[in-house]
Amino acid sequence: MHIVPFLELICPLDKTPLQKMESSWRCAAGHSYDIAREGYTHLLPVQNKKSRDPGDSKEMVAARRRFLNGLLYKPIAHATGRLILNGVPSGTTLSCLDAGCGEGYYLRELAAMNSDVDSLSLLGLDISKWAVLAAAKQERRVGWVVGSNANLPVESASLDRVLCMFGFPVYAEFARVLKPQGMLLQVDSGPEHLRELREIIYPSLKPERDASMFVPDGFEREATNALTFPITLSSAEQIADLLAMTPHLYRATAEGRERAAALTALTVTVDVRLTIFRRAVLTE
Repeated sequence: MHIVPFLELICPLDKTPLQKMESSWRCAAGHSYDIAREGYTHLLPVQNKKSRDPGDSKEMVAARRRFLNGLLYKPIAHATGRLILNGVPSGTTLSCLDAGCGEGYYLRELAAMNSDVDSLSLLGLDISKWAVLAAAKQERRVGWVVGSNANLPVESASLDRVLCMFGFPVYAEFARVLKPQGMLLQVDSGPEHLRELREIIYPSLKPERDASMFVPDGFEREATNALTFPITLSSAEQIADLLAMTPHLYRATAEGRERAAALTALTVTVDVRLTIFRRAVLTE
């Protein structure tokens, strides 16, 4: 399977197509965006930032990289890749955006899968420059950009797949960039996800909201797959890394974080929901 970077990008300022030059991307109006030495491009204008350094910190990205490279979430990557590639005819070129790609683990795993697809055109986007930098350092064949799901720097109706892993979906933008009948694969935590860790860091657990019937505007729900399996964290460092790559690090009380820091091993349940939405075909 041939892996190539996705190139159908638009200027984040005037929404016109970007053309790739030797070391930059440029639009017809003259806006220019340098390609970093590591191969990624910063397409998040200063006026669209909500903080000076948005997204995951350098330390959080490092924790996620260590944890994911330990392969404990390999079953999620395998299930995700299988759904993305399922039913694609032999010889096809398939384009896919990971919207909120983090340090690129799931796109790297997708690129490594066996498939009859002739070519994968891949783009990873994250609001954290540290995440995109880490992703670009590990895989040069993929297109990597710093950007926001709220204003995707991607041409309309140009993508076959959008992947949103434990992220912040912006359905209007996902619908805009997907081709008719294109797939949005959204992966979210299930009700039992990391329950054993949550029971340690929180005084009590709140009931999970049921999103099983939710269908965003512009989409049709196709299927939801549940994936549940145990993992064993065998060191305090591994437990700390898992906590650091989740929102629970900041939601937990100081006492809860102290209880987690005292652990040297823990078996937890991984429980995720993989939901397939199809871009609805508009009828007049």
